[in-house]
Amino acid sequence: MCNMYSMVSNKEAIREFAKFLRVSPHVDNLPEIPGIYANGWGPIVRATDDGARELAAVRWGLPTPQGQLKGVVDSGTTNLRTLRYWKRYLEPLNRRCVVPVTSFCEPDQVGETYKNHWFALDESRPLFFFAGAWLPDWQSVRKKADGPTTDSLYAFLTTDANADVRPIHSKAMPVILRTPEEVERWFTIPYAEIEAEMQNPLPNGTLKVVNIGPKTDGAEPNDAWPPKAIVPLPLPKTEKSGASAAQGDLF
Repeated sequence: MCNMYSMVSNKEAIREFAKFLRVSPHVDNLPEIPGIYANGWGPIVRATDDGARELAAVRWGLPTPQGQLKGVVDSGTTNLRTLRYWKRYLEPLNRRCVVPVTSFCEPDQVGETYKNHWFALDESRPLFFFAGAWLPDWQSVRKKADGPTTDSLYAFLTTDANADVRPIHSKAMPVILRTPEEVERWFTIPYAEIEAEMQNPLPNGTLKVVNIGPKTDGAEPNDAWPPKAIVPLPLPKTEKSGASAAQGDLF
């Protein structure tokens, strides 16, 4: 399961690829982000209720199904595999998103070295996207120290590992979109057609290991990300934290 990735491209390249019309103030000066981690914040291009796509900073990890949740703290589910369990997020077109990426990380589970292996389309790390879904204003406890908060959330689809990823992580890889046409299709495809048309691994030979070992694919993160304006909103004392309906096993 992918719980780390990198985005060292730029806002204009993302705009050209994903055709967003608006920019959230939090990402108006989007920096290179060599390490994005589970339960942290990442940039996404999201569909909205009025039909305009928006580049925004959103917290990574959709609500964990109640049947899988242990205790009060829910740090989120980063990867979505079995579509029927996630239909409530994937079916509405205004909850689709794409996640800009230049490389993603899988620890070596097959060889049991657990060294981080960073995969990209090639050594130059061209921009691509994960196919995802997002959710606005979810109330929960993401970290015990923070208590109940309100956050917008996202996660992305996975599929079978191809021959490039399988020697490192045999179970799965993200669903990757490499062209503007594939991005456009993700924003418009009916839910019933996702599994057959889009939930597929990349062809063998299209990914390369470009880095081994570090926790980031590039320079160490700096104070530019996440923007200091992104803070979890406290949950009103009169309300209870959000809980998703039980949806069964994730994979």
